[in-house]
Amino acid sequence: MHKQKILNILKVIAIPTGYAIVLRLLFGINTWRELFSVMSMSFLFCLPTIVGALVVYFSSEEKVKETSYKVIALWVPIFLFLFVTLGLAIEGWACWLMVMPLFLVAASVGGLIGGYFKMKKKDNNVYVSILVLLPIFIAPIEAMIGAIPGTYEAYTYIDIKAPADKIWHNVTRVRTIEANQDKGWLTKTLGFPRPIKAELNFEGVGAYREAIFTNGLVFHETVSDYIDKKKMTFSIKAYPHEIPSTTMDEHVVIGGEYFDVLNGTYELEKLNSTTHRLHLYSHFKLNTTFNFYASWWARWIMKDIQNNILQVAKLRAEQQVLQ
Repeated sequence: MHKQKILNILKVIAIPTGYAIVLRLLFGINTWRELFSVMSMSFLFCLPTIVGALVVYFSSEEKVKETSYKVIALWVPIFLFLFVTLGLAIEGWACWLMVMPLFLVAASVGGLIGGYFKMKKKDNNVYVSILVLLPIFIAPIEAMIGAIPGTYEAYTYIDIKAPADKIWHNVTRVRTIEANQDKGWLTKTLGFPRPIKAELNFEGVGAYREAIFTNGLVFHETVSDYIDKKKMTFSIKAYPHEIPSTTMDEHVVIGGEYFDVLNGTYELEKLNSTTHRLHLYSHFKLNTTFNFYASWWARWIMKDIQNNILQVAKLRAEQQVLQ
């Protein structure tokens, strides 16, 4: 009896996990990229939902009646899938952190759907067969429809108690940022490169600078609009061939197939005789079929980077006032 119970548990966990791994490998075959892509709703939304449904399908009716089981137990194969893909270097840590909320919610939804059909006791085998094959059928259709590119904005600001000239100097010439000055908690958690320095060759339209980040990431910035101590707009280019393959996961590489940063703008606003507000906003482009989800993460990451840079400017400008 004890042995049978262990076998049942293994079946409930191993089969959904195995299905997830097989589907990931299938969607990762380069020669089939035009039909099957990991960066698709067919994979990111369907896979965890089906995993959740499979857990319920192979579970006993007694367990399925427990709502907590249909929600929480379904996460076990998801975490096993995470560990396997990380261990085999199939996926990176950053990608997993970003899709994890989606995977957990979708798995729970799949469990609830699976529980409904299981308790109905009607043609469960048919329902499961359709579910298991669903991503393979709808992925080519999604690929034919294609992604709809979208442009988004990330806006941040900070108040600085310093004269305009001191603030502006730290905008146009960002000297080396030490690791202990880095306040970008989200990018640090995701393992993304952190900013090091960015200094203009001169101040005015046509000026150029390289915004250098750790791990070989470089943004090429060219000033397109300039009003001294008031406004600076610049285009941003990141070339994927310049970025070492170990720096970022291929699915989130800047300037790549799915994500790119377009431009940025600094604006300095005088609030009173002692305080200025430094605005920084950027525009970025996404090219996925799930921009509604990807844009939330991309904006959060961009705002984290921008807030980090603004805090450095504030710290340095206010310190210069005291000197």
